[in-house]
Amino acid sequence: MKKALVALLVLLFVGAFAGSLYYLYKKSQKPPVVYETESPAVATIIQKAVATGSVVPRKEVEIKSQIPGIIQEIYVEAGKLVKQGDVLAKITVVPDMVSLSSAESRVKRAEIGLDNAARDLERYRGLSKDGVVAEAELQRAEKAWADTQEELAAARDTLDLIRKGTARRSGETTNTLVRATASGMVLVVPRLAGNSVIPSNNFNDGTTIATIADMDDLIFKGKVDESEVGKIKPGMDLQLKIGALEGQKFEATLEYIAPKGVEENGAIQFEIRAALKKKEGALIRANLSANADIVLARRDEVLAINEAVLQFDAGKPFVEVETTPQHFEKRTIETGLSDGIQIEIVSGLSKTDKVKNASKGAPK
Repeated sequence: MKKALVALLVLLFVGAFAGSLYYLYKKSQKPPVVYETESPAVATIIQKAVATGSVVPRKEVEIKSQIPGIIQEIYVEAGKLVKQGDVLAKITVVPDMVSLSSAESRVKRAEIGLDNAARDLERYRGLSKDGVVAEAELQRAEKAWADTQEELAAARDTLDLIRKGTARRSGETTNTLVRATASGMVLVVPRLAGNSVIPSNNFNDGTTIATIADMDDLIFKGKVDESEVGKIKPGMDLQLKIGALEGQKFEATLEYIAPKGVEENGAIQFEIRAALKKKEGALIRANLSANADIVLARRDEVLAINEAVLQFDAGKPFVEVETTPQHFEKRTIETGLSDGIQIEIVSGLSKTDKVKNASKGAPK
């Protein structure tokens, strides 16, 4: 009885030990990995360079006053369409005291000169009748009198312009009325009635009364990185996405690439400009931010596959094609254009092939 009990205990111990060994062996074995497969498909592949910037009018014209003064009235507001020659504002002249004093002095001198020339002319006419002076002397006196008349008229015009912004002989108030020098839409009216204005001269740009632009002629102005500037050239197509107009895409044509780059945040950026193609029904406002995809190359309706399935051996691409369930063979392929996600298959694969995606495997 005692021997049977010992034998039973030995058997239980051996069984437990063997079971532990089997459990540890099974636990050390990795479960087989099941890989997902993908098949090539027909797709359009577009290789792009990205530029950030904004949509702006090709030409913006700043309308400035020709005289110093105070804005009496403004006849337009932002968003209004105007034509060249339309009146935008009226200026009340505030004459510069130095210029005013100089102009008044010029008028007085011209009056004195005219009075003196008139007396000389009368004297020469009398002497000419008596035959004392030659006809040429009389002609010179008449010319001098006519010159002083013109000088007096010019001096008075200058004085009127300084005082009122209007010349007597012109009969127009062109200086006090600020007119549009181009047709288009008024974008900005930065000044209100009552504000002082100064004219543009050699020392300052002058006060802007309004900014006008042709909103039918817009361009995309942006910047590209130096790593991509060598891949682009004028004439390339751009696809614009404007942040404020979600879901809409706009076409543009690259016109200009800056010959010199500018450093920004440690990187060299090159300015580009592209002509925006008008799209019916789309209201594009000036200075809207936009992103542009510059089409570097394009392949339409070609066989393509996810670039993640590619593997490389000595720089040559290959894939693993499923021959039987979860059994794969290596196959070298020839690739073409890539957009960073999909890559063109030139040769080596067909639509029916199932390609191993090593990045998408899971234990069975």
